[in-house]
Amino acid sequence: MVADIPDPKPGHGEALVRVEAASVNPSDVKNVAGAMSQTTLPRVPGRDFAGVVEVGPDEWIGMDVWGSGNAGFTRDGSHAQYIIVPVASLRRKPERLSFDEAASVGVNYLAAHRGLVDAGALRSGETLAIIGAGGGVGSAVAQIARRMGASKIVGVDRSAPDLASAIARATDAFIAGASDTAAAVRDALGGRGADLVFDAVGGVMFGTSLACLAPQGRLIEISATGQREVTFDVAGFYHNESRIFGVDTLKLDLTAAGAILEGLRPGFEDGDYRPPFIAGTFPLVNAAAAYQSVADGQAGRIVLRPQG
Repeated sequence: MVADIPDPKPGHGEALVRVEAASVNPSDVKNVAGAMSQTTLPRVPGRDFAGVVEVGPDEWIGMDVWGSGNAGFTRDGSHAQYIIVPVASLRRKPERLSFDEAASVGVNYLAAHRGLVDAGALRSGETLAIIGAGGGVGSAVAQIARRMGASKIVGVDRSAPDLASAIARATDAFIAGASDTAAAVRDALGGRGADLVFDAVGGVMFGTSLACLAPQGRLIEISATGQREVTFDVAGFYHNESRIFGVDTLKLDLTAAGAILEGLRPGFEDGDYRPPFIAGTFPLVNAAAAYQSVADGQAGRIVLRPQG
């Protein structure tokens, strides 16, 4: 539902940002459907955004900024003409990115960074397999890992990507529709398996992901597609000295997310990171159609333009 509400007023330590663009994430769709128990109501949804600071410290007035985090759940989010954010969360938008592009980066790249850097601690020279590599998170994972110096990156998905896509450019091999995915991944990595497996699918792909690990390999889980509960061979797990890490980007507030985005900004400015493909843009009055597009599984990012 689109409704008129009074313009928000920032308090002490807060800034008012005019939202120029805000992307719609699957978690936003789940949120408005009532599937997120942490949400307090009433609430303006929306996590990712890019805009211009209108009220705040003098040095930030008129500055182009971007942001993400857990907005839209316990504080009002970005699917509105204005959003109030902590001053500590303000970060300059990469100059190379348009507002639409900058607003499409957030959640995908936050998940990728949290998994690769904070949880998985990927080191230069290590190998990586990405399950669900064709999605937005998978593409972000591959690009960040390439910049970090991964020695070989293998992507896995149901179908092969376009050769001009960011994921195709960032991977050394891509496995699509294999009858034995784990064996194919091991083959592509010289028979040893991957030092790090980033599973962007989870659930139905958990067992396969675990089987892709090299000795002392680390598995990153961010989703539970198809099933919430899984079983696996505990003896095989500890004999391989495997490790599993869970990553939840909703644990990041706007300030923590802003710090990660600041760390990612040089990669966008240098051109090592490409913003996600934008499949469609909608004015705020057509937000329901934008949400439906994401719910229907539209490939690429859907962006709201609240000022239009």
